[in-house]
Amino acid sequence: MPDAVVVGAGPNGLAAAIQIARAGHSVAVYEANDEVGGGIRSAELTLPGFVHDVCSAIHPMAAVSPFFNGVPLAKHGLEWIQPDAPLAHPLDDGTAVMLERSVDATAARLGADGDSYRGLLSPLVSRWDQLATEILRPVTHIPRHPLLLARFGLHAMRSARGLASAFHGEPARALVAGCAAHSFLPLEHPFTGAFALVFLLTGNAVGWPLPRGGSRRIADALASYLRELGGAITTGHPVQELSDVPTARAYVFDTSPWHLESIAADRLPAGYRRALRRYRRGPGVFKVDYALDGPVPWRAADCLRAGTVHLGGSFEDIAASESAVWRGQHPERPFVLVAQQSLFDRTRAPAGKHTLWAYCHVPNGSTVDMTDRIEAQLERFAPGFRDRVLARSVMNPRDVEHRNANNAGGDISCGSHSGLQLFARPRIAIDPYATPARDIYLCSSATPPGGGVHGMCGYNAARSVLARSLS
Repeated sequence: MPDAVVVGAGPNGLAAAIQIARAGHSVAVYEANDEVGGGIRSAELTLPGFVHDVCSAIHPMAAVSPFFNGVPLAKHGLEWIQPDAPLAHPLDDGTAVMLERSVDATAARLGADGDSYRGLLSPLVSRWDQLATEILRPVTHIPRHPLLLARFGLHAMRSARGLASAFHGEPARALVAGCAAHSFLPLEHPFTGAFALVFLLTGNAVGWPLPRGGSRRIADALASYLRELGGAITTGHPVQELSDVPTARAYVFDTSPWHLESIAADRLPAGYRRALRRYRRGPGVFKVDYALDGPVPWRAADCLRAGTVHLGGSFEDIAASESAVWRGQHPERPFVLVAQQSLFDRTRAPAGKHTLWAYCHVPNGSTVDMTDRIEAQLERFAPGFRDRVLARSVMNPRDVEHRNANNAGGDISCGSHSGLQLFARPRIAIDPYATPARDIYLCSSATPPGGGVHGMCGYNAARSVLARSLS
């Protein structure tokens, strides 16, 4: 009988298991898929020799995560690569605005908006390590740096449109829009400014790294370290009810709230079950992976310096795209997120060839094929792109969910970021990881601090487990 059972071997489930094992307790992990990883898996989706990231590809939050920075994953084979520039955002005039590895280098390319950018970012970047520890914890915690958190919060609570009003030129405004659009929300919504700030801060402070060999290397390293600590991992083992796993003192679910409610139904009170069922889904994604016979022929050559490229054009173009998705529509010119890992990691493709990872936002559960619209955006900023395509792999929201059940309807954030749900995930609670059943916990991205590969949902949940069930 293990002390703890973890259901789901995504980054948060593995993080929770590692923290429990490091405290000297026995832990067993059960994963429905045939491999660990959840959103951090890689596969040859197109042609032999082309390694594509199935879901998450670029990992700024891993670079700032106290959990990732506190475990010896390099010893277990994980190697991070930092592109020369974290992000490029091409514009219709053939130029690109760049998020560089420092505030000054970014500001230097923003013309008259450079001083405004420095004024906004410099005070926060200089204390980023302290700020990161605050924003990666539950909102109910007692802050160690309250004045710093308040300074961040004054800007973060604004909408992306409000935050962008500090800038007059289109390059800076577009940069804000692309980073804010990671929220999957209309850019007029409160707190979309927080997403823009976090992505800008991470780019300037620590970069947006990618793992050599594919995102699966993160999962492999986490699993290897867990086994070194004595943890057990069983794959190909779906869990539909608690009787599908051994008896334990604590059960930790790296699942969606809906799966938790289904699996542990008879152990949870009716009111809590209703709260889990009311948890709102966010928009989905439509994803295309490409095998290319050369690099993307960007009009703005600076794009070849960046691991990530945001395609959407101006602030207003991106705002229109995200608002359309929120209304249940499919934009003709979608905001497209692109990763070009093979420019910096030659293990991803055969010599002289390249991979490209791209997705756009769509309404949850959409069945509309967005391939042509994504490629039209690529052609908009890289004429001749289609001539480079050797093969493509397409995933609609149903395919995304099929590969990872937590991504219901293609929702890779495991829940909408709108309203209180941005903070109160999966419900308002002092301890968001604990359920009314003393031995049952939730540790997925449906808990604070939410989506991203940082392991902090699992890390924070493990602290609750250790204090409440395994003390």
